[in-house]
Amino acid sequence: MTETITDKTEALAAVKNDGFALELVSDELKADKEVVMAAAKNVGALEYASEELKADREVVMVAAKNDEYGYALQHASEELKADKEVVMAAVENYGRALEHASDELKADKEMVMAAVNNDGWALQDASEELKADKEVVMAAVKNNGYALECASEELKADPEILALIDD
Repeated sequence: MTETITDKTEALAAVKNDGFALELVSDELKADKEVVMAAAKNVGALEYASEELKADREVVMVAAKNDEYGYALQHASEELKADKEVVMAAVENYGRALEHASDELKADKEMVMAAVNNDGWALQDASEELKADKEVVMAAVKNNGYALECASEELKADPEILALIDD
């Protein structure tokens, strides 16, 4: 078993090298903003941060901008999952982070457009209304033809959308 890192200098070195090393630091250091920010800048690692720091807008924003896997938003506080600026940073970096956004933001056309332009498959997490919005579905399908599976039944048969897949 790996020993817990209790020294802040050691912890900073570890998380700067690999943000997921945050898992190995003491609970006290998981609550240290400097250590968590260093991890967030590396890969957006928030999973092992203290609950307080998962609710810290600055920390979550840095994590969202540096997260290539969409985990930052998953581990953010519910309040920040409803923060449009934070969620926008997350979906512009990783479209499928939309999955972890609030229902309100999954129904926000600007948000969903940003997500599907990054990754068409993010359409699966959009509101039903936006899955039936031709502009949104066209953007999603243009990015990823398989996104058509997530569109409304009516749009699945739309010739203009189907033409995007044939291109």
